[in-house]
Amino acid sequence: MTKTYAVIGDPIDNSLSPNIHNAAFKKLGLDCTYIAYRVPKGELAAGVESLKKIKISGFNVTIPHKVAMIKFLDTVDENCSIIGATNTVSNDEGKLRGYNTDMEGFLDPIKKRNLPIKDSKVLLIGAGGAARAITAGFAKEKARKITIANRTLQNANALAQFAHKIGIDANAVTLDQVGETASDYNFIVNATSIGMKGEPSPISTKTINEKSVVYDIVSKPINTDLIQQSKKNGATIIYGYEMLLGQAALAFKIWHGIEAPYETMKKSILGMF
Repeated sequence: MTKTYAVIGDPIDNSLSPNIHNAAFKKLGLDCTYIAYRVPKGELAAGVESLKKIKISGFNVTIPHKVAMIKFLDTVDENCSIIGATNTVSNDEGKLRGYNTDMEGFLDPIKKRNLPIKDSKVLLIGAGGAARAITAGFAKEKARKITIANRTLQNANALAQFAHKIGIDANAVTLDQVGETASDYNFIVNATSIGMKGEPSPISTKTINEKSVVYDIVSKPINTDLIQQSKKNGATIIYGYEMLLGQAALAFKIWHGIEAPYETMKKSILGMF
């Protein structure tokens, strides 16, 4: 019997996950299929029920449900508990188990490039579910300090408190307060959806230079304005699709118990651009 997997969220039309996982199933000859399933904000309870009805084998969770999904889970892994959000769920005969592959998925391309995180200074743009996982990742790898820049200072402050709780120094600023300070940081990470619709970079890129590592978690379009401007300034670039690949490979292993065909998955993404 074909096993079904999905990604749930809203908006979902742009999701690259079905391509990635279906390419992996095809490569390994697995009798599985992966679909995108739109679940609007406020309709998560009904969405989860319908997934259980069709005996979904597992699903990924994206904006806006990563935090809210926790209360529908029977068990969670350690990363879920720490971060307070889930992005991967397995269904074991109606029992839902939550995982968070955001943190390790985020760190994966940094480690692949051998970029040192220890003692680094980080500018993190955004304070949502992904930003929490990224903060946990930098804390785990012993970054020195995170400056969290967000439209609403209240959310940035809440994330800074979370950072302190898990053992990393952090402060909160508004996006306007970042000004021309980008060159003060080793890592500049966009953890918002700004750029998804072709918007200009959320911060000024004037002082970004060849010492900066710029990482934009928006995976489509591949070259956001932040990435384009940073490239011109000679920065080291990490693309959003690389985090997505890291997460997908981890989710694949959770669901199927085998290593994901990483190169096949990567080709499936790059073939779409």
